[in-house]
Amino acid sequence: MHPHSFRLAAAGFALAAAAPVQAADFRSAPPPAAYVSPVKPLSIVSEVRIGGAVQDPGSAEHNTNNINGEILFAKPLVSVDPFWQAFVPRPTVGGSYNFGGRTSYAYIGATWTVDLFPQTLNNIVFLEGFFGAGAHNGYTGPKPLAPEGFNTLGCNPLFREAAALGFRLTEHWSIMATVEHMSNAGLCANNRGLTNFGGKLGYTF
Repeated sequence: MHPHSFRLAAAGFALAAAAPVQAADFRSAPPPAAYVSPVKPLSIVSEVRIGGAVQDPGSAEHNTNNINGEILFAKPLVSVDPFWQAFVPRPTVGGSYNFGGRTSYAYIGATWTVDLFPQTLNNIVFLEGFFGAGAHNGYTGPKPLAPEGFNTLGCNPLFREAAALGFRLTEHWSIMATVEHMSNAGLCANNRGLTNFGGKLGYTF
């Protein structure tokens, strides 16, 4: 056999021998993994709010305004029964700053939210209640010595109660009319307290 022909035959034999191996390797290769979207972590924050209020119009702190911010956290899972879970409040923290240099405060507590007429109003209107405690920078001394323009609050911290009537504009956005009251429930000598009226804009995650 001519040397050139021998080399061609040897090359052909090598290719023929390698082909089954390559085919076998191809057949045994695992298919590409299917795409899996990233797992979105559960947020512990349920809603954030910002708003404003007029400070106790009938008191020494009248004619001043506040800006308020609030964070509502997700409900803790107390019951797998939706009926009982509906009564679980959202833990809440917030604060209010008075632009007139009067009483400002921070608070912590719980917020209960109830939809009004869910069958007819499609969960658009809701009512809320809050109960907790607030720490403030107001006046707590004797009434005769109170600085001009300050209420006599008596204690620090105080109890805080609040209520809101709200409307859901979209899946995420809502607006609320609010009223809040802070006082010491008669636990101190002076208990003038604060009652503020305002509104808030909320974003639900």
